[in-house]
Amino acid sequence: MRIFLALAFLFFGSKSAFAQFTVSGKVTSDKGEILVGCHIHAANVYVNSGKDGSFSLQLPGGKHVISASFIGYKTSQRTISVTSDQTVDFLLETDVASLQEVVVSGNATSLTTQPRQTLKVNAIEKYSNASLGDLVKEISGVSSLKTGNAIVKPVINGLHSNRVLVINNNVRLEDQQWGLEHAPNLDVNAAGSVAVVKGAAGLQFGGDAIGGVIVVDPPKIPVKDTIYGRAILNGATNGQGGSASSSVFKGYKNGWNWKLQGTFKYMGDLETPDYVLSNTGIREKNFSVGFGHKGEHSGFDAFYSYYNAEIGILRASHIGNITDLVNAINNGQPAIIDDYTHNIASPKQAVQHHLAKLNYYRDWHSGRFDVQYSYQFNNRLEYDVRRGDNRDRAALDLDLATHALLADFTSDKTKDFRFKTGIGASYQNNIASIATGVRPLIPDYDKIDLGAYATSAYDVSATWRLEAGLRYDYSRVDATKFYLKSRWEERGYDESFAHFITGDFGTQWKTNPVFTYHNVSASVGSKFQIAEHLNWYVNASLARRNPNPAELFSDGLHHATGQIELGDLRLKQETAVKVATTFSYASGKLAVEVNPYANSIRDFMFLQPKGLEYTTRGAFPVWEYRQTDARLTGVDVTVDWDFHKNFNYHATFAYVHGKDMESGRPLIDMPPANWNNGVSFLKKEWYGFEVGLRSEWAFFQNRYPDNDFYADVIVDGNPVNTLVRISRPPKAYNLLHFSCQITLDSIPGVKTTLAFGIHNLLDTAYRDYLNRMRFYADDIGRNFTLQLKFNF
Repeated sequence: MRIFLALAFLFFGSKSAFAQFTVSGKVTSDKGEILVGCHIHAANVYVNSGKDGSFSLQLPGGKHVISASFIGYKTSQRTISVTSDQTVDFLLETDVASLQEVVVSGNATSLTTQPRQTLKVNAIEKYSNASLGDLVKEISGVSSLKTGNAIVKPVINGLHSNRVLVINNNVRLEDQQWGLEHAPNLDVNAAGSVAVVKGAAGLQFGGDAIGGVIVVDPPKIPVKDTIYGRAILNGATNGQGGSASSSVFKGYKNGWNWKLQGTFKYMGDLETPDYVLSNTGIREKNFSVGFGHKGEHSGFDAFYSYYNAEIGILRASHIGNITDLVNAINNGQPAIIDDYTHNIASPKQAVQHHLAKLNYYRDWHSGRFDVQYSYQFNNRLEYDVRRGDNRDRAALDLDLATHALLADFTSDKTKDFRFKTGIGASYQNNIASIATGVRPLIPDYDKIDLGAYATSAYDVSATWRLEAGLRYDYSRVDATKFYLKSRWEERGYDESFAHFITGDFGTQWKTNPVFTYHNVSASVGSKFQIAEHLNWYVNASLARRNPNPAELFSDGLHHATGQIELGDLRLKQETAVKVATTFSYASGKLAVEVNPYANSIRDFMFLQPKGLEYTTRGAFPVWEYRQTDARLTGVDVTVDWDFHKNFNYHATFAYVHGKDMESGRPLIDMPPANWNNGVSFLKKEWYGFEVGLRSEWAFFQNRYPDNDFYADVIVDGNPVNTLVRISRPPKAYNLLHFSCQITLDSIPGVKTTLAFGIHNLLDTAYRDYLNRMRFYADDIGRNFTLQLKFNF
């Protein structure tokens, strides 16, 4: 009997020890967001949370330590005793010391095998008084192309303008983005998150994202009875102005919601360490409103935004004769330095952008269906320095209207396989006003785009995912353009494009250029979890981009830049093949991402200086669009390290090597290598006290094409053949930036944050290679900033 009881004890005891139990749960953030792809680990078992944040582990009986880790959040650990099936939920706290989050999973909408980094609300609020181009520079591999300091375009891995798509609230932004000095027309204060995808991942919106995609999403409103918002006040000494922004969000438990947001910015002339940058003020008046309903199986979202900006252009960049031009470029100091003022005179830009959209979705048994209509209207005015009756008349007046329709179907009912497919159509109409009294730089045109795409993701195992995407696009451009007969013959169009001529107007030909394009774009990739904290991403993409209207039709003075630009009707489509791989390591205290890439672009289009041209307005540099085969290779590195309980080190490094494969010369306007380092101290117990010091180091760009030329300059009444040095980049520089902030609860129900910063702490005089105004003046000097933020 004793032997029987002993054997029974051993049998049932061993059964309990080796039995497998299910431990399941859900992972959410401290802001109520579902965390998809969160890494859950216990002993030698690990899984990633699914699309609804849920996870499930099979564990033997006994005591186990379960950890949940997700980049951008603090790792959470739980010790549990497993004797039966049980539920364990995780609530992860945001790691405010880390600005960036590497998104390691998602759905078939956005290919997750390409590097994707996201800036959350904390980072966006710090740049409340800045632009989208300034904000995304926080991410490695992203730089900015500037015209002064108020007009900032994002540059991803050396590529910009039409090669970088900006998706604002699920709408592809169409705002005359072809110009080098055309900044994205959106207010960062309306964003809840800003993600950068370095590659052709935006197949839903187009196959021409050769550089990458910037996705700007609004804040998400929970389905519950709540009202919350924020107000941000910014002040700056450099420019002696600031901005005010406020947002209110209202949610109801029955699914309805609404939001309201507005921003006002007022800045005067900026200053270098040594002089005033005359006529560099800015005004902004922005507004957005939205409402919608989130039902159990269907819902809709309506949104409208209005962006209005008036931006001064450095007065010294507009000259009147060849001698002034050469002296301005060669002397190293502006020819015009006036006293400080808040006034904005010519030259300047005035831009208005309207965006309206209506989106409807419905969940079916087999998936989800979305349909969206959007309308955008962009009015762009550019004012030159004119006299007499034309003093207050714009020299360029463009109206761009865009209608777009998207329909998508997403299927994710199968656990291991998901796909998304859709079609899109858009109609665009551009009208160039002749009331300016100046021949339009960009002509009237109609543009029709049709596209279809499909993306899919397949989980081969818990640690290996495969993804693929394919897109086809049809595009037709129908333009009406007047050419001077002398320019028509000079460009050699009389032989190749005589069939475009529709009328003879004395010294001009009236023409009707029509171009039709067919494009195929694709992307394939893999994500593999090598070890507990190490992921490996590989992606290859094919992208094709049509020449835009500026590249085809530009023919005259671009008043915002003070240069003559010449397009070319012979330009062909760009074809880019990019291969990228990423190694991403993330533990509780250390996150490292290394992203090498190679991008081969056939028929790469670029703007190149070719000399001077004399007009009745004076002498202006001439730039023309050309094509070549190009190769861009580089590497981006990001490090985020909590090396002490209260200390964080954050660094980014980026290098891109651009080469003209036909001539063997370096490509123009490639960003120099840059290395940013920052150390911050955070002590939550001291009213959330945080202080940081950051170094911004831009290396000398020693790879550049030599486009210098000679021109006759009048000296003592005699022409002197003088070299115009427009090619050599400025010297390397290192800037220091200081920041600190505290958070108070002095007002009941309101969290008050007071932040102070010093940009260019040492008041360093420098010029940036990608600033179009570097030919005429230094960049801005020391700037003290103060921000007061109320969250309620």
